Amino acid sequence: MAREDIPTLAIMGHPNAGKSSVVATLTENDRIKIDKRAGTTTSSDHYPVVVDGKPVIAFIDTPGFQNPSDILEWFQTHEQDGDLARAFVAAFRHDPMYSHDVALLEPVAEGAGIILVVDGSKRIKEKDRTEMELLRLSARPRMAILNNLSNNQKFMASWQDALAKSFNSVREFNAHRATYAERIKLLNALKSIDQRWEPQLEDTIEAFSHDWERRIDASVTSIIGLLKEALTYRVNRVVRVSELQSEADRQDIQARLQQAFQDGLRKLEADTQAEVRAHFRHNVWNLPPDSLLQKDLFSDEVGKALGLNRLQMALAGAAAGATTGVGIDLSLAGGSLGAGLLIGATAGSLLGALSGAALAKVDIQRTLGVERFSLGPVSSQRFPFILLDRILLYCARAMNWSHGRKAADDSAHNRVPERALKKKRGFTEELTSDQLKTLSKFFADTRKGKDSKFEDDSRQILAELLRGLSSSEIDSRAEL
Repeated sequence: MAREDIPTLAIMGHPNAGKSSVVATLTENDRIKIDKRAGTTTSSDHYPVVVDGKPVIAFIDTPGFQNPSDILEWFQTHEQDGDLARAFVAAFRHDPMYSHDVALLEPVAEGAGIILVVDGSKRIKEKDRTEMELLRLSARPRMAILNNLSNNQKFMASWQDALAKSFNSVREFNAHRATYAERIKLLNALKSIDQRWEPQLEDTIEAFSHDWERRIDASVTSIIGLLKEALTYRVNRVVRVSELQSEADRQDIQARLQQAFQDGLRKLEADTQAEVRAHFRHNVWNLPPDSLLQKDLFSDEVGKALGLNRLQMALAGAAAGATTGVGIDLSLAGGSLGAGLLIGATAGSLLGALSGAALAKVDIQRTLGVERFSLGPVSSQRFPFILLDRILLYCARAMNWSHGRKAADDSAHNRVPERALKKKRGFTEELTSDQLKTLSKFFADTRKGKDSKFEDDSRQILAELLRGLSSSEIDSRAEL
């Protein structure tokens, strides 16, 4: 232990091995400075992981080794001193030549365990063997992480053999792609490097698990809120009849209304996406330009890639007691003047053709010298499933996007090929018939402004879907 009665690990390694990326991923802190240039970390920075206001584990990002051969030689000639890390720090604390090395070993001197990060895609050098040996001589609990930065497997076996001689545990861990499940596996593996840590690490893992469930629950609430707001969203415009000189004036107003309706739905989606990012602690996040999540919500690409197939749409429509297809809301309240006279509603005023089904219906009424233009709520049976697919896809990315990944965002092997956009990428097509029926009934009730008895069951379905997204298998879709 170090500094606090929680597991504390010093992340070590020579410059540019990916130490800061590992720390960013394990602490879910994407504001940690990650730079591809060597030697950018010059001091030891302490990063506790806090759950419910309580630190549960801490990681220390250390500078890279500067004089490993000198340190090893000193260790070998002072083995009789016992705690070598503590003795070295005491001996060289005020020596500017060893300032980086003292900063690196100070957490170890205070009792921290060690995680050595190496780039397994590169050949082992003598300097690497020197670092392994001096860390072995420190006699601290220690794990080695093979952080393969280029997917080159040629040297991985030799790294495994060399590291196994000096470390209690050796793990492959790609900090740029590690999912929540892989982080938990790493924490479980840490229990093996020092039996005395087991109780604290078990508490840490339990705290992580409970916190993850809370994030899933919070995300479900955000998604339900999005669906409720989107399915009841309306826009209105009241215009004096005297201002309408021609049918072209009415069409212009309807076009503006349609744009406002789309913009309103886009904003609801964007606000919910921001909530999801906050749930999973993402601050720095750049989507590639060809990402499906960058495409406009009402684009052809999104309509083709997401939502239900035709058979499912028929089932959804039957479950909701509704039919798909275009239509006009023929509300007519009676006589003249204040009684409300319907005028001018045509199929041309429908918004957003989605697989032949209108997104929303326009209603135009005249009363007391004014015309009231009203658009909404969403009438398309397919659109809520497209919207649901989009936010689930966003959740998949948030749940599986490593916080240490930004240094690798430009790498070619981290990009999804353009052809992937032509395939179905959503999740709603994988719903069971019972799940599909439940969601369809919830959507139908919501459109009518009713408190749906299917909301609780819909929440359970969404929670189950989100739990299934905590997997590296989802990553290719999550990138979109």
